[in-house]
Order: sequence, then C-alpha cells, then structure tokens
Amino acid sequence: MSTTTAAQKTTRTLDDATVRFCGDSGDGMQLAGSQFTNTSALVGNDIATFPDFPAEIRAPRGTLAGVSGFQIHFSSKDIYTPGDTVDALVAMNPAALATNIGDLRSGGILIANSDAFDAKGLEQAGYKTNPLEDGTLKSHRVHSVDMTKLTRSAVEGMGLSVKESDKCRNFFAMGLVFWLYDRPLEPTLRFIDEKFGRKAEVAQANTAALKAGYHYGETVEAISTQFHVPKAKLAPGTYTSIVGNTALAWGMMTAARLSGKRLFLGAYPITPASDILHELAKHKNFDVLTFQAEDEIAAMTATIGAAFAGAMAITASSGPGIALKAEGMGLAVMTELPMIVINVQRGGPSTGLPTKTEQADLLQAMFGRNGECPIPVIAASSPADCFEISQEAWRLAVRYMTPVLLLTDGYIANGSEPWRIPNFADLPKIEVKHPGPQANGDAFLPYKRDERLARPWALPGTVGLEHRIGGLEKQDITGNVSYDPANHQHMVNTRAQKVANIANDIPPQKLDGPATGDLLVLSWGGTYGACATAVHNVQAKGKSVTHCHLRYLNPLPKELGNILSRFKKVLIPELNMGQLKTVIRAKYLVDAIGLNKVQGKPFSVAEVVEKIESLLKGDTKDSQAKPEPIDSETTIKAVLEKVAHGG
Repeated sequence: MSTTTAAQKTTRTLDDATVRFCGDSGDGMQLAGSQFTNTSALVGNDIATFPDFPAEIRAPRGTLAGVSGFQIHFSSKDIYTPGDTVDALVAMNPAALATNIGDLRSGGILIANSDAFDAKGLEQAGYKTNPLEDGTLKSHRVHSVDMTKLTRSAVEGMGLSVKESDKCRNFFAMGLVFWLYDRPLEPTLRFIDEKFGRKAEVAQANTAALKAGYHYGETVEAISTQFHVPKAKLAPGTYTSIVGNTALAWGMMTAARLSGKRLFLGAYPITPASDILHELAKHKNFDVLTFQAEDEIAAMTATIGAAFAGAMAITASSGPGIALKAEGMGLAVMTELPMIVINVQRGGPSTGLPTKTEQADLLQAMFGRNGECPIPVIAASSPADCFEISQEAWRLAVRYMTPVLLLTDGYIANGSEPWRIPNFADLPKIEVKHPGPQANGDAFLPYKRDERLARPWALPGTVGLEHRIGGLEKQDITGNVSYDPANHQHMVNTRAQKVANIANDIPPQKLDGPATGDLLVLSWGGTYGACATAVHNVQAKGKSVTHCHLRYLNPLPKELGNILSRFKKVLIPELNMGQLKTVIRAKYLVDAIGLNKVQGKPFSVAEVVEKIESLLKGDTKDSQAKPEPIDSETTIKAVLEKVAHGG
C-alpha cells in the first residue's frame, strides 16, 4: 500500500524490513543500531538483531579489519532471525561498503557517506575506482550523502572541534534512517539527554545532528519514498528489548531470588561473555556479589567455594576459558555441588574468531574433562530465552546437586529481541533444601542420596554436619576417601545415573509439524530461528517436514529416539563440523545428515531451505554452507596494510 504526502513523498507500508549500519568501530554503529532497535521495540514491532564486531581491538581506521556493523530486522509479524538480506545499508566509508555490499538485496537502498570515499579511503578498501560513480552499484538505489559536511554544518557554532563534530555523524545517519522508516525521534532524544546531559555541548550537537539527518530525509528530492512497518500483534503485556547476555544476568538474579539465595559470579573477562559480569556488577542492591578473578582457574575454583558456602554460584566464559576451567569442573562433579557454568561460544580454535559466533563447543561441554565426568548440558535458543533457561539451569543444579553447563553463543549473547516482562509472583519457586543441625551425636552422611541420587547440601558451620569433600574419590554414603576399585566403579556409575535421571524431569519434546513424515530438522542453540523459519517456509509449500529443537543436550529427551525413528531423513544444521550429528549417530544409530557452517555468521534462512528442499528431492549427503569467494588480492593487500601500520 502506498500514499502520497503533501510534500510529494510517497509512503509505502511493508510487513517487515531489514536495515544495517556499518562503518569503522569508532563510528558509533552499535549505538546507531541499538537506538534504532529500541525505538522499533517501543513502536510495537517484533525485532531481531545481529551486531557484528571487528576482532581487532584497534584496527587502523578505514581498513577492512576495522569494520563494525549492526543489523536489525523489524516486522509487523512474528520473526525469528535478523534477516537473510538487507533492504537498506548505511555505509560510513568504502571499507564498510566493500565488506557489506554483498548482503544488500538487488534493488535495495544504499546510503553512503560520500565524504569518506576519497583516494585514501578507496585504496584502503581495495577499490581502484569509486563504486559510487563507476556504475558497479547500478542494481541498487544509491544515495550518496555528504554526511561529514552536513553534520559539521549542523553543529557549527557549538564549540566542538572538527574531530568532535565528526563523532556526531552516526546521529545524522540515525536521523536519516529514522525518517526513511517512519521512526519517532523522541526515544533517542531522551537517550541523548540521559547519556550526554552533563556535557551540554555534546548533547546539543548530537540532537542537532539527529534532527538534521531526519530533516534531510524529509526535504531531499532524491529520496522520494518513506516506509512504514505497522505494529506487530504481540501477546498483551509490558515489553522491553533485551540482549542475550543481559537476559542471562537478569535470569540468574531472578533464580537467586526464587530460591532465597545470594548470587555469586566468579569470572575472568573474555569476549563475548564479559557483559554478563558487567551487568551483574551493577546490581549489588539485589544481593549480587561479583568477583573478577586473576584468571579462569581462579574464577572456577572461587565459584566452587561459593557453592560450598551455600550461595547460588555461577561462572561465565567462552571456549578458551572453559578449557582452563575443565579441571575445576571435574572437582565440582566430584564434590557434587550445585553451580552453573556458562559458555558463550565463539569461533575457534584458540583465539580463533573472538567476536564471531559458532557452536563448536558442544563436544567440549559433554566430554571435555578428564575421567568419567558427566555434566548436564542445556542450550538457549534466543536472546529472550536466556532469561528462562537461567532459572531452569539453577533448578536442575540444586535438584540434582550437580554443576550444569549452560550454552549460548555470540549471536544469542549480542542479539536482541522483544521480551515480555513477567510478573515475579507468577514464576515458579526454586526449592532449596539444607539439612538442619544434628545434635544427637549421629555421624553426618554427606553422600547419602535421595530418590534422584542427589546428596544433601550441608552448609559449613551447621552443628553436627562436619564433613569432608574434595577431588579424591569418596566412599559411598560416608564421604571418606576411598581407593577401593568396586567403590570407584559404583560412584562413577552413580554420578552418571544421576545426570541420566534428569531425563525424567524435563518436559516432553515438542514438534513443529507432523509427528511422522519425510524429513525432520533437528536443531539446537542459536540455530533455532533460521531452522524454524525455514521449516515454516517449506511447510507453506505443502512439503512433509517437521522441526524439533533441543534445549536439553545431556541427557537428551527420553522420547528423542522414538521421534527420530518416525522420519525417513534427519537433517541437523549446526555452526560446527557436525558435533550433534556425531552424538545422534552414535547414540541412536540414525544416519543423520549435516548442514555445517563455520564462517562466524549464523545460518541464513535460505541456506536451510535450500538444504531441506534438496533432501526432499533425494539428496542424502552432508554439506557445508557455501562461503563467499575469497578475493586473494584484497586479503593480501589488507594484511600488508596492517603490517605497514604496525599491526
């Protein structure tokens, strides 16, 4: 639907749209994206975002390695992904254009800061000619905007230096895109006042730049169409836009309150998990204690100490940190203390792709410790799901007296979506039991188990509950150190059975589609959105396909084997080389087929749809998502340029 305004601008209504801001890491693209996200949430759209950070801490300005981006998909209907392709791309320099133009759909809108497309900028990005002028972008609607000059003009006379004036360009870009997609300015104006209010000249300049960009969109003849995305029909309630790491932190605080416990986080900073520490450190008023340790090993053992003392103890890291925590996690299993170990997965191995997403730590989570060392493993499916799964992890930990591994990934951790704020009174309590004082002289039995095989959680200092725990094998029931072979076999079996018993305590596995058919798509973690959307798209064509998403990975749901047996083929899309597929094949002897991708990016819906349709046509082979072609000349040029700048 289109209408024409008095100013002869056409307004077009869309079901959804995808916008990406990209530029140097110092250009404020994350701020621009987050403000656009928050505003879209406030006007009632469903949203899904994908921030993309450079791996280099301080890459030289204008280089390909230094590009930062933020993508937001906003809609009038339910959505699960940040979008496959981009409808509008804002590129603040040539490097941003070079690294992102491939995702702009044919006919999409490109808004480029033409002032940055000088000889040096073009050379740094590997361009021999100016793409804004040489016709190479003719398949897109290109708007070259003198953002730097226009921003400087907007803030002139406000006492800012040239460098300070140029920092306002992101607000100019925001204002222009806010007009383009009919977003109100008021939420961002409030943000400016709250964020920069103590620096009146900065607040005034950012406000002027924001309004200048908006009015540019209103008045410039070259941009003739404004787009409107109506409100989504969300369930009634109070909503906020929430980021995955924030949702984890809030979920942990909620779980602590629901169980009457003090929350302790022992952590060492690591991308992309550090924001959990940052967020929890803000909330001492909720009886939260955060400890930034000197290393991952200290963080893990401090968490064990807090669990021994009776706190709700958690630690958060990423793959390399989890490797360092492995010995301590073994101690947590041996002592049978409740705690949560969070792994926000990133690209590896080693430092790998520290700011990019991956799902390659599943086998590490399940088997990456010495000895027979079983730990329950659960995985979040979306940013908002992180709130609920935090409480589920703690419920399992205290009910079964075991550490629990909670997996998210960089995509979930940094992405955001609308979250309906729950009523605290409606949340189920998490029951925690501690044995009381024992004054009758009977010996306390620290490894005497209940019907779930969980041992008692005795608090230090409780009269009569003196006991010994540690890394050496324990005698069953008494907890005395034991080297008896038969006892070791028994205790290994018991610890394994305790974790296996969790399968009796998880809800029935849900299926999205028929209970039997030609193809089952089995997913876990952050692939949920792409897989769910892809399956719905194929189902709409009348094809026999069903989606099954796993939250519980160790143990797996009791009925999973039966579910798998009812389908002719099983597809497992993963952001790794086939780790869940390996587990499923080994456990159920099902010839599952993998769709695998390790590019630091989530699946697009199109990638999953393509594989589903090929399998329905008879394909039976594993496959990898097709990478973009590598431009060797540009890559070498970027490396040499980096060396020249001392990188």
